[in-house]
Amino acid sequence: MSANAVELERVSKRYVLGESHGGYNTLRDAISASVRRSIRGTAPRTEIWSLDAVSLEVERGSALGVIGRNGAGKSTLLKIVTRITEPTLGTSRTRGKVGALLEVGTGFHLELTGRENVYLNGAILGMRRREVDRRFDEIIDFSGVSRFLDTPMKRYSSGMYLRLAFAVAAHLDASIIVVDEVLAVGDLEFQRRCLGKMESLEQEGRTVIFVSHNLEAIRRLCDTSVWLDRGRIRAAGATADVVTAYLAEVVGERADVTYEDDADLPVSLRRASLLDRHGRSTSAVPRDEGFSVQLQLTVRESVVGLDCSVFLQNLEGLRVVEETLSALEGRTTRLRAPGVYAARVDFPPALASGDYIVGCWLGTSTETFVYVDDALRVRLVGASKGRSTPLVELGAPWHLVEGEAP
Repeated sequence: MSANAVELERVSKRYVLGESHGGYNTLRDAISASVRRSIRGTAPRTEIWSLDAVSLEVERGSALGVIGRNGAGKSTLLKIVTRITEPTLGTSRTRGKVGALLEVGTGFHLELTGRENVYLNGAILGMRRREVDRRFDEIIDFSGVSRFLDTPMKRYSSGMYLRLAFAVAAHLDASIIVVDEVLAVGDLEFQRRCLGKMESLEQEGRTVIFVSHNLEAIRRLCDTSVWLDRGRIRAAGATADVVTAYLAEVVGERADVTYEDDADLPVSLRRASLLDRHGRSTSAVPRDEGFSVQLQLTVRESVVGLDCSVFLQNLEGLRVVEETLSALEGRTTRLRAPGVYAARVDFPPALASGDYIVGCWLGTSTETFVYVDDALRVRLVGASKGRSTPLVELGAPWHLVEGEAP
């Protein structure tokens, strides 16, 4: 038996823009499509290669991280591994039963209760009823939605929806677990529980393939990783080396970024800016002067307990510091009434010189509305004060007196 759970040999995947892959449900659909073709004519075919000659092997019982920018081909790779789609070229082999969480909540029916949806979603993910019966209490305990188990899921918050979906997917009797970006949503405590569950699955000898923009989570969970860039593997090997190479590539001048305002969210990020001590936009700052990160937010509906945080990670993917708005007063802030807000955090001159990635989070204790791990980049210029180069220099006060210590 092969030691590999997954093998891809020069796999490529092509999509044709504008091409319809579905049939017609009614005569009206067929007539409408015919009329559109007669009016528009035949549009030129635009081909997109989402993956281009990708080869990789994933050993049984290992955890592989997959990183890269949006549109790099990460989700397509997982869909091929899970046999949701077939490669256009090349060969893909997956040995073992696959449990996948690619689109959170797939198989859930909003009119059904949480209890009914556990059985429905379990069946779609390959579980027999007696398997669900055996694991039901464990699934519900992990999800934390026991109080709402007999409530229709249309009344669930997005965080509750996610927790139940992950709980079902994570408790499959699968030898290969494939997870796509589950840590980008949900509350922070649930994110930690998800990561802990995936670690335990690996310790049980399961194979884990994990796609995430959370590089700290990738470093914690995965011994090996691949970096996808425009459908090709840019780097593969030890996770620390791959993450370092990826961050070195993405670091550049990025001091002021405007984001598309998502009207579907109760809270959205409009703009992120890096400012020097004079309030000027910059991406390079003397390390002994400090700097500020400013976020412009839109709040569309009242959100109790709304909070935001800004964090910095170095080029090894290590989160060096994180500051949370609610910590300003030691309690949840009053950032919750509808309107436009500007939130600014001032970082003192305590960090070592070098390049840092700035990320941000907006949410509550139970839900995440915005998570951007690569919002801005900052380069701190200048030598450190001491003989070594620590990550943080707090400037703690010293006291020197002559004579014996009291």
